[in-house]
Amino acid sequence: MTSLTARWHRSINEIPEQQWNSLVGDAAIPFYRWSWLESLESSGSIIPEQGWQPLHLALWRDDILIAVAPLFLKGHSYGEFVFDQTFARLAADLGLRYYPKLLGMSPVSPVLGYRFHVRSGEDEALLTRELLRAIDRFCEQNGILSCNFLYVDPQWRPLAEAAGCAAWLNQQSLWSRGDDQTFEDYLKGFNANQRRNIKRERKAVAKAGITVTPLSGAQLDLPLLQSMHRFYEQHCARWGPWGSKYLEEGFFEALARLHRDQLVLFSAHRGDPRDPVAMSMCVQDGRQLWGRYWGSHEEIDCLHFEVCYYAPIEWALANGIVSFDPGAGGSHKRRRGFVACPHASLHRWYQPQMDQLIRAWLPKVNGLMLEEIEAINAELPFKAEPPALVL
Repeated sequence: MTSLTARWHRSINEIPEQQWNSLVGDAAIPFYRWSWLESLESSGSIIPEQGWQPLHLALWRDDILIAVAPLFLKGHSYGEFVFDQTFARLAADLGLRYYPKLLGMSPVSPVLGYRFHVRSGEDEALLTRELLRAIDRFCEQNGILSCNFLYVDPQWRPLAEAAGCAAWLNQQSLWSRGDDQTFEDYLKGFNANQRRNIKRERKAVAKAGITVTPLSGAQLDLPLLQSMHRFYEQHCARWGPWGSKYLEEGFFEALARLHRDQLVLFSAHRGDPRDPVAMSMCVQDGRQLWGRYWGSHEEIDCLHFEVCYYAPIEWALANGIVSFDPGAGGSHKRRRGFVACPHASLHRWYQPQMDQLIRAWLPKVNGLMLEEIEAINAELPFKAEPPALVL
């Protein structure tokens, strides 16, 4: 194999868009496309001043991009939704500096799919090992304690584990359409009590005079995405310092220009859908739907359930969507058609004692997580195929 050069890039703008996308592929989920990540940077949302230093690692053969690892140097753990306080406490107990840490994910998007992207025809296992060796050298030379890959693509996970990464299991919520074709089919899967409850919740929204209209594609424009940003900002502000506001208005404006075909807005309104009282934003790729943000100017009973769960599921059923990830957190999702599923993050630690302690702890905690997922799914008020539990 012709020799490769590893380079670290402090901005995605240092890597040509066409070359990045040629590796990521046309079928990639939106969150790893060049324009999505560039919009996070150029809007001022994901920048060093916010604790996110883009630091993408690329392998080049002359001026041809061969492989890339989307990475960020993090000065905190916000916006990850995989909660590593246990690791941070252990580092403190050992007298180690936990931050900064190296992180692989699509920023502030807890969506399954992280991997190293490799040029077609290249040896993916070999290049995975090559990238990991470059990461190891960087972390050891710079005194960085850990490298962490979150929401890992299950198909890439075996390659990274074979190269020495340790897996930590967490859980997410997922709706799958199964054989359902309509919302009535979806309702029939529930037991009688929960079926009545869902109907009651939807009627409460209708009784308040609210209609929910999905808007997508050519229906979306800059004013609508600016409205969505205001709802997002307002919702974050409700929680004060715990509001998790990460995204600037410029990011939503970039979505209006670059990603209209991947967005669905669910407008809750009393008249004109362009004059909403509440709104949620989902991202889709034709097979999958991801719930991202929402906000409301009024407190209306059950409106959150309608615009964030029921209306998106109804839209998904009508548009051939196979699965719907509603976002992080929320045990209330379980009663509305979402199954608990495991997802893996992968980790490397560069201090021998910490590495040894965590690797000894992971088998037990991962087993407990699988038991918890099984217990949750045993109590679901609807019929569901149990998810594959991958050890």
